[in-house]
Amino acid sequence: MAWFKKDRKPKAVRDERTRSSLPEGLWVRCDGCREVIFAKELEKNLSICPKCGFHFRIDAPTRVALLIDEPEPKELFANVTPADPLGFVDSKRYVDRLRKYQSALGVRDAVVVVEGHLDGLAVVLAVLDYRFMGGSMGSVVGEKVARAAELAAETHRPLIVVSASGGARMQEGVLSLMQMAKIAAALGRLRAARVPYLSVLTDPTTGGVTASFAMLGDLNLAEPGALIGFAGPRVIEQTIRQSLPEGFQRSEFLLEHGFLDLIVHRTELKNALARCLRHLA
Repeated sequence: MAWFKKDRKPKAVRDERTRSSLPEGLWVRCDGCREVIFAKELEKNLSICPKCGFHFRIDAPTRVALLIDEPEPKELFANVTPADPLGFVDSKRYVDRLRKYQSALGVRDAVVVVEGHLDGLAVVLAVLDYRFMGGSMGSVVGEKVARAAELAAETHRPLIVVSASGGARMQEGVLSLMQMAKIAAALGRLRAARVPYLSVLTDPTTGGVTASFAMLGDLNLAEPGALIGFAGPRVIEQTIRQSLPEGFQRSEFLLEHGFLDLIVHRTELKNALARCLRHLA
């Protein structure tokens, strides 16, 4: 005997092509308020939700264009290329992952360093790009940020680093962890030369990047709602077996507890950085 009987015929599955007549990518759903936003409107608004102010992630070229006066600033250390000293393999070879991202994004690794002017002030700017392996810090990221700090010290131009990273790159093992000390040492020499260093933390800034150069600025600034921390909140909850406070590891929580100096809306970031540099100078 059957356990159940179907009283109604199942509905026919609609063809995927008929579900929506809207072109893919025309609309974007906000992760903050869940409202649907016209993609062109979001782009014009610097990837900030016009309804709730949620800051979407942006890539390194967009960030450089937002902060630097010159339309085509000079890129530095572009020839620094990642290697695979460990011959690392997980689900695929590390070298194959690198080729995939390099081909898709047209960059060699997860950081871009440029020199130019910010509101008329000569600066050295390093921007991590989360699209390239989660902005992870390997040997190339460490080398280029350290070189940027050394150049800033030599030329007495302020250094600005914009972070967006999941932390140290596991495919490079201890070599990636070594970059934390190398960059910190370069920043120590920069401070000894009395040259300002501003750190901008964006969503997300975690792991070894947070534990090193992202938190070593003369001033540490962040965008609203950015996830900032060492271990992720889920890892912490599973470790201590306790629920975390509301908004834990978000930039507002860190500002309240003294880990940040300023939270700045993306539209005001360039002006805020310029004001900070003029005060420090």
